[in-house]
Amino acid sequence: MLIGLTVVAFTLARVLPADPAALYVGPRAHPEQIAAARRILGLDKPLYVQYLIYMEQLFRGDFGISIRTKQPVLSDILGVLPASLELIMFSIVIAIAIGLPLGILSASRKDTIVDHITRVVTVGGVSIPSFWLGLLLQVLFFRWLRILPIGGRIDPALRFINPIQQITGFYLIDSLITGNWAGFTSSLAHIILPALTLAAYSIGLIARMTRSSMLEVLGENYIRTAKAWGFPNRLIYYVYALKNAVGPTLTVIGLSFAYLLTGTFYVEVIFDWPGLGTYAGFALLSLDYPVIMAVTLILGFAYVMINLLLDVLQTYLDPRITMD
Repeated sequence: MLIGLTVVAFTLARVLPADPAALYVGPRAHPEQIAAARRILGLDKPLYVQYLIYMEQLFRGDFGISIRTKQPVLSDILGVLPASLELIMFSIVIAIAIGLPLGILSASRKDTIVDHITRVVTVGGVSIPSFWLGLLLQVLFFRWLRILPIGGRIDPALRFINPIQQITGFYLIDSLITGNWAGFTSSLAHIILPALTLAAYSIGLIARMTRSSMLEVLGENYIRTAKAWGFPNRLIYYVYALKNAVGPTLTVIGLSFAYLLTGTFYVEVIFDWPGLGTYAGFALLSLDYPVIMAVTLILGFAYVMINLLLDVLQTYLDPRITMD
């Protein structure tokens, strides 16, 4: 799958209506400079030779040189990736913390007013575009309530007054490790709005799948037996039923994590979040094809590994599933 992805990404990048050599040299370049840049970038060779060279470099961890920044693509990505991962991890924690209890609550109160309200909320979370929701949250919490910042990753003044020491690249973790409470407070305030925007879709998806799986499990005979014996509802719902209903929900959580990798693109641009999405967005605008290919391959690799991890986790949680 990944090899096929490299073929598709490489072909599409090469058929873009632009000359990468001219973009690499810059405006007002002479034809001799463009020709020299074509030789440097290897664009003077046949397409299949360019692909073989690219694959050889790829297996050595070389994603090429960015046309826009003139820096190695891998170093650029490693510089912006922690910001995106921090936002994604925070979002998935919010999605699980809200979506899972909502799904259980909706299933336990089936066809009641609570169930109807929960279903409306989850459908709204799945249906509302993230870029529109982000703008609404900015208007509400920044312009009207004035309690959260409109964008960025941290207060610009703190970069000079009380900078966060880089250890993991995750501002929340690094500020906690170093005891930088001003940096932690600012980082937490800045991540809330983009994380809520990014988590809205996953909240609805997780809640709907949890409700569906719970309703199916609650109809089993062993659940009826537990209710007949007078077991507490909390034990029935959160232990017996949830344990057997969590399989499909776990799959949705994993796929939601993969979705957040691409969904973060819009959110990062709206909230001026200096992550992989913003970096890829600038690469698309400048037709920086080495970066476009690198981001595509990294996201594809993430999808494959997440699906593999989900298969392994499901066999661990449900012994009835084998790896045969």
